[in-house]
Amino acid sequence: MSGTKKESHWIPLADLMTVLMVIFLFMSISYMALMEKRQKEQNKIITNYEASKTALYNELYQTFHNDFDKWDLKLDKDLSIKFTNPQVLFDPGSAKITPYFKSILESFLPKYLNVVLQDKYKDKIAEIRIEGHTDLTPIGITNDPYIDNMRLSQDRATNVLAFLRHQSFYQNLPNAENTRLQYWLTANGLSYGRTVDKSWHLTYFSHNPVDNGKSRRVEFRIITSSEDIINKITNKINDR
Repeated sequence: MSGTKKESHWIPLADLMTVLMVIFLFMSISYMALMEKRQKEQNKIITNYEASKTALYNELYQTFHNDFDKWDLKLDKDLSIKFTNPQVLFDPGSAKITPYFKSILESFLPKYLNVVLQDKYKDKIAEIRIEGHTDLTPIGITNDPYIDNMRLSQDRATNVLAFLRHQSFYQNLPNAENTRLQYWLTANGLSYGRTVDKSWHLTYFSHNPVDNGKSRRVEFRIITSSEDIINKITNKINDR
């Protein structure tokens, strides 16, 4: 009799363990499916981001590939366009744009804006920086050549931005595009903090000698909305 009671007690417990194992199995499968779905969503976000960068690069290349030699332009994979001939940009120690550089900008700027202002890039661009860079040459205004060159590079970048804003094609833009550019465009002076070597590598990383000629440049640099991409992925992870 006691053996029968013991057997009737363990059979339901074994059944319970089986049910729990099945439930755990289904939970594991569901969790794995959810993780796979979220991984696919994250991959899609990253793929779309990379595709946008590639599309921007390709369009900039197609737009300006005939102008690279003519205007001494250099397009990098980081979506920066560099004006690389310092002799035609500004006079030494001056922030005043030369007449020749003005003539280049008058042709360059409308073509550049036609690319970046396309609706498909509206949510892909976070900032467009107009950057002024100098070499290591002291200007001799104060005892701090870095600050002297910072002011010079900032004034040069600001003057390029001001020149853009005074062009008729800019002033005739629709209000929405004008507002978007005001949100995107910044003027940034970097002094000689980001000098480059003869191979256009930043000397901070390459540790090679500074190429003064290449270091004196103006850049139009597109900053993509990578922070938004990171936030979206982070939110996906936090929602798990």
